[in-house]
Amino acid sequence: MVFPLLVRDRLVLQHRKGMEYTRMKNHFWTRLRCQAGIFLIGGLLYNLIEIIWRGYTHWSMFLVGGLCFQLIGCIHTALRRWGLFPRCVLCSLAVTAVEFASGCLFNLKLQMNVWDYSGFPLNILGQVCLLYTILWGLLSIVAIPVYRYAYTFLETGRFHRTAAEETAQ
Repeated sequence: MVFPLLVRDRLVLQHRKGMEYTRMKNHFWTRLRCQAGIFLIGGLLYNLIEIIWRGYTHWSMFLVGGLCFQLIGCIHTALRRWGLFPRCVLCSLAVTAVEFASGCLFNLKLQMNVWDYSGFPLNILGQVCLLYTILWGLLSIVAIPVYRYAYTFLETGRFHRTAAEETAQ
């Protein structure tokens, strides 16, 4: 009687290890799908905001928007115990840094002239300015729930988590 129990326990243990490997493998693909989806959603939303705000957009803004949306989501997820104000300040600084770097690349280096904030007060090389830094901080408040819903949907196929999934995080 003892021998079949040992064999069965060993098979169960091997089965659990195999399940854990499968779960880890699936977790990688799920995370990759979520990150790619967040990038695409962020790029589309950024372009939509640009079209509403300025009346036109540029393909490079899709890349900037995808990266910014991921940064905003990472900041709000990693620092969720912080207050809303410090997270929004961090988000506005992150978006401004991305805009400055992409502005230096696309506008100054490649001469694409996508935008020019030279006419705004407190600008840096015409690529970023204080007004838009503040606006990005305010916009990150709206981006938080959009990011959460989008990530949850991409991860689970539902727009909300179950109570068990909430407690597991």
